[in-house]
Amino acid sequence: MRRWTATDAAGSLRAPAAHDDKYTRGVVGVRTGSVDFPGAAVLGVEAAWRTGVGMVRYVGPARAEVLARRPETVAAPGRVNAWVIGSGTDATRRDAAETAALRELLDGDVPVVVDAGALDLVDHPAAPVVVTPHAGEFARLRDRLGLADLPPDADHADRDDAALETAERLGAAVLLKGARSVAAAPGGFIAVIADSTPWLATAGTGDVLAGVIGAVAAGSDALASAGDWGPVAATGAWLHGRAANIASSRFGLAGGPITAGDVAEALPFAVGEIVATAPVRADGPRRTAP
Repeated sequence: MRRWTATDAAGSLRAPAAHDDKYTRGVVGVRTGSVDFPGAAVLGVEAAWRTGVGMVRYVGPARAEVLARRPETVAAPGRVNAWVIGSGTDATRRDAAETAALRELLDGDVPVVVDAGALDLVDHPAAPVVVTPHAGEFARLRDRLGLADLPPDADHADRDDAALETAERLGAAVLLKGARSVAAAPGGFIAVIADSTPWLATAGTGDVLAGVIGAVAAGSDALASAGDWGPVAATGAWLHGRAANIASSRFGLAGGPITAGDVAEALPFAVGEIVATAPVRADGPRRTAP
């Protein structure tokens, strides 16, 4: 068990260098949002851009809303380094064509961040995958996998063990969200992220988190399997929490209320802090998207 820090996070980030272009900096594909929840797509796309990638592609029903907020987004299929799926969707309202499209991503070789309405599709996927459940989603996930319920009063050790057990059974990394988030991956990786403001507990911040993790993944060269996801997921959660702290601190020493959009807008400051104070890689040239 380790507590994830800024120095740890720096190991999963890569600063742009003179030889980079928009493709080598990483391309995130975002397939999220719905007619009922277009904001989830907007927030995930915003977060991916502000975490520092070269391009974001959006494929989904919230095209107009996404482009109104972030016109630089490419609203067309194409090569990507990592996918974000499920945010702002409902599995019970997903049609057969969308299910088939999502399964194709999970059966591929491009890393996938799976949130919310796509969690039901994950079970030993071929692609390197991290799932990002909150407590309720985590309980349903464990029930689907035939694992024991985690009691509401479970202590930290039990919660950590459950996250790792779930990752091993699922064949995918797990980021169990909460005031004390736990990143676990098959093979034994486990880390705790527990330094964010309580003001982060507000609607839409999970959509932001999925976009952040997708951006970190798109900039990584080390996601060949689910076991490699641990540091990337932990780093995404750390950046998310740090951005929330930065946003909240604008309203006084004790912090103040923030929205999910505030967290997304503070992400460049969180990334910039790490670049300024910790050894961030600037290797290259790196691989382009397939």
